Amino acid sequence: MKHRILLILLLFNFAAFAQEDLLQQLDTVKPAEKQVEIAAFKALQIGNMQSTKLTAKGEWYVIISHRFGDLTQGFDNFFGLDDANTKLGAIYGITDWLSVAATRHTAGKVYELAVKYRFASQKIDGFPVTIVGYNTMDINSELDTDVYPNLKSSQRFAYSTQLLISRKVSEKLSFEVAPMFIYKNLYDPTIENQKQFVIGTGGRWKVAKRISINLEYGWQIDNPYCSITHNPLTAGIDIETGGHVFQLVFSNTQLMNDVGVFANPASKLDGGGIFFGFNMYRVF
Repeated sequence: MKHRILLILLLFNFAAFAQEDLLQQLDTVKPAEKQVEIAAFKALQIGNMQSTKLTAKGEWYVIISHRFGDLTQGFDNFFGLDDANTKLGAIYGITDWLSVAATRHTAGKVYELAVKYRFASQKIDGFPVTIVGYNTMDINSELDTDVYPNLKSSQRFAYSTQLLISRKVSEKLSFEVAPMFIYKNLYDPTIENQKQFVIGTGGRWKVAKRISINLEYGWQIDNPYCSITHNPLTAGIDIETGGHVFQLVFSNTQLMNDVGVFANPASKLDGGGIFFGFNMYRVF
């Protein structure tokens, strides 16, 4: 009987040591999946340009944007308040990596449809950048057959294809590069190209817990009409207020659809054409 008890105690002690050794081995195993980096941008846009942030699965965003008239005209248009463009729309997250959007713009009575999708995410000690694709399709409902008697339905359409590449450098600094291709079915060959290549750049500097300063610039690479259209420049401020991000924006273009912003800005950087406005997102 004593021998049986001694044998049971030895087996129990062996099992306990084996279990402790196994737990120690499990503690030293690192998870295979890298931790996803916190988003480089808090808002879906930097200013006019899209950021690499996407909506979460099942989330609805309502967007309301305004761009007032030219500030440099002073009291002639009451510092832009007499002349405002509006953008109103909604964004829905189909999955965490795919969202769709529909917006309506008072300028040109344009309906803009968009899709945004993530290829890769920046990870801690892993992949260095976030890569997102973005495509838009514009439908200009303002075009009139009285002005264009031979107007075809397809000529109301314009498109943009964008590749957004961002990196969060630190808790305060993030930046983005965005090569773009823009195509218009209807265009004036004396003042614009049907096809336009643009390199967009943007950044965000966090100055407080809920406030950041943003800056973006679009370089029209092959634009021969630089005396008429000019590279878009936008500066802004992000203010996080609970359920939404409020953005104050100053730009040299009054338009808000992507084709209009990056292919049609009609103001110079060195005098005139400063348009103030805001972007407001509300998530549900």
